[in-house]
Parts: sequence; structure tokens; C-alpha cells
Amino acid sequence: MYQPLADELRPTTLDDVVGQKHILNENGMLRRIIESGQIPNMIFYGPSGTGKTTIARIIADRTNRSLRKLNATTAGIADIKAIIDELDTLLTPGGVLLYLDEIQYFNKKQQQSLLEFIEDGRITLIASTTENPYFTVFNAILSRSTVFEFKPVAPEDAAIAVRRAIDLKNASTGRELVFPDEVVRHLSLACGGDVRKALNAVEILFSVVSGDTVTIEEARDISQRSAMRYDRDGDEHFDALSALMKSLRGSDPDAALHYLARLLEAGDLIGACRRILCSASEDIGLAYPLAVPIVKACVDSALQLGLPEARLHLAEACIFLATCPKSNSGVMAIDSAIADVRAGHVGSFPRELQNVHADGTGFEREQGYKYPHEFPGHWVKQQYLPDDLKGRVYYEYGDNKVEQAAKRYWEEIKK
Repeated sequence: MYQPLADELRPTTLDDVVGQKHILNENGMLRRIIESGQIPNMIFYGPSGTGKTTIARIIADRTNRSLRKLNATTAGIADIKAIIDELDTLLTPGGVLLYLDEIQYFNKKQQQSLLEFIEDGRITLIASTTENPYFTVFNAILSRSTVFEFKPVAPEDAAIAVRRAIDLKNASTGRELVFPDEVVRHLSLACGGDVRKALNAVEILFSVVSGDTVTIEEARDISQRSAMRYDRDGDEHFDALSALMKSLRGSDPDAALHYLARLLEAGDLIGACRRILCSASEDIGLAYPLAVPIVKACVDSALQLGLPEARLHLAEACIFLATCPKSNSGVMAIDSAIADVRAGHVGSFPRELQNVHADGTGFEREQGYKYPHEFPGHWVKQQYLPDDLKGRVYYEYGDNKVEQAAKRYWEEIKK
């Protein structure tokens, strides 16, 4: 029966696992837990192809517990009940180690059906997820589990697995297919941290290459776009948008262009446009108010043209925003005002600001509103905030040239 190369090459010891040094090195916490033999409930969180299933299998082999595996995309309550029915029988004398893949697809009722049994130790749960568990796993399960984050495998670590795969395929097929160093480097980099992708590429190359040596062109053809990780509704989506926004805020045009490219290559034009528009007011703000209409013009042009031409206008907008002066004074001001309103600090409208329809309806005095344009400098001292908030300051001038110029202007007027 056909066995995928990635499964055939799956490590059976911790020392054979590539990557995840932050939790599997000599002093890594996960390694120490596994070697102790006292396995707690755990949640493995990270992208696919990073070793989550492999580690779960190694743990099962090192314990005296019966391994049961479920995939939450296809399993249901009946599957959980079948495992529960095996507890305290000769089928599971030492208890059950349940490996639950893609736990984020279990609803609250399905997850909670495990609570009693993981609490008393009859089931040890090892769950994996590609989504942030703090968003997708219910608190009752989280509070009884230890979360370990698995990171994309670095190219130098992926290269170790690629060379193992090449040696195994050459031995099993009786060939001597040569993979030059540049090909190995390319496959290790193009997989985007997903070892399974790299091994699948090796397997396909053994099937299609008829010569003695794999060329870099063949490696590129087989791995094009493989490095892309993107889920429009998952962590990769929100991480890419967050990274774009923070790169613009951090005035790094190169990083901003990188994350913009990742979004556009995944076809997420709308997400990129929304972040770019937001940054114009949130991060540049009053330091350069014209950023808003300029960026709006770029975004409108991008949406009208669509991809691939949209990349030109959005790249221009990203470079522009990243190199603009920055101010978040507007954000701080409105957030401070909203905080007061939510806390109930509202008060009555000052009489001077009420609509004129109220005049003559029993008020002790007329409105008394002073029209600023009738005074020098188009300003006159007058109360605008409610009495309860009189003197409250929300807006503080930013330390950039534009806002400081406005500050000096009004200080002179208000003398």
C-alpha cells in the first residue's frame, strides 16, 4: 500500500525531530515533561507541518496508555462516547491518551464532554490546533491544559529532513538522484516552515525527474507558491494584517511592502486596503492630515483596477505612510472622550450650545451663544463642555511640526 514519504520518514524519537528547539532542546520544557513520563493534558498550537502529530505519537509510545486518535473535522459525540465506554476495561488498563487533531472544530458541548475524564486522569488529552487556542478552545479545557506553541521550521532545520528524504528515496528506489545544495536550500526555504511540503516536493521530484540531477528550475516549478501560509478566516490572516499595520506604524517601508506582498499574493485585496486606510488616521493622523485623502485616492484606484495592477497604488500608499511623520494624538483624544462617555460622565448641554428652539420655553435666561466669527481671530472664550466636565482635556498636541504649529497659533490667539 502506498505510504506518503512524509509519513514514512516520520521521526520516532525526539532527537530526530527537526525544529522546535525552543521546547525540545536539552532544557526545553516539553522535552523535560516527556522524559519525566508524567504527561499532563496539553494543547499543541502552530501551523501545519511543524511536528505536532509526530510529537503526540512519540509521547504515546513512551507511556503505558492506550492511544486513541480523533480528528475533530470528522468526529462527533458518538466517537467520544465510544472512547469513554472503553475506560476502566481491559482495553485501556492504564487509561487513554487521546490525540485530538484540529480541536477548534469541536463545539462547546463536544469539548465539555471530555471534562470529567481529563479532570480525574482517566483520559490524558493532547489536542492540536492551527488556530489560536485562546480564541478557539473553551476556557474549561484551557484551564486544565498546558499550551505549547509550535513555530514554522527554520530553513536550516528543514534541510536536515530534506536530505534524509533524499537518502531514503535513493535507497528504496535504487537510484542515485542528485540534489545539488542550491536545490536543497530552495526546497527548504520554499516550504515556508512546513516540513511536509518540502518532503512532498522531494517525493514528486523523484517521480518526474528522469535524469541524474535535479535542476534548480525543476525545484522552483514544483515548489512555486508553496511558502504561502494563509487562511482568510484564521490566524495567518490576522497576523498578516497586524504585521502590515505595525510595520507602517513603525516606519519600516520594507517590512510593510513584504506583508503587503503576502496579502496580495493570497488575493486579500480588501484586507490590505482596510489596514492601509486605517493607518492614515490612526498612525499618521494630525502629523500630516493630508495622508487621509492621498491614501484614499490610492485605495480607490486599487479597488477600481483590481489585481495585479492594484499592487502599484497600494505599494505607493504603504511607502508613503511608512515614511510619513507619525502622531496618535487623535486616537488618544477620541478614546479618552469615549471612556468618559461610557463611564457616564456626560452632564447637561451648556445653555450656550443648545438649539435655539429651546429659547423662550421657560428657561431662566436666553441661550447667550457667542458667534466666534464676530470676534478677533474668530475665537471667543466660551464654555463648550458640560458643567460636570468643565476643564477636562482630551486632546494633547503631538510633538510633530504640524501640531506644534497649530499649538503656537492658538496660544497666540487665546492670549
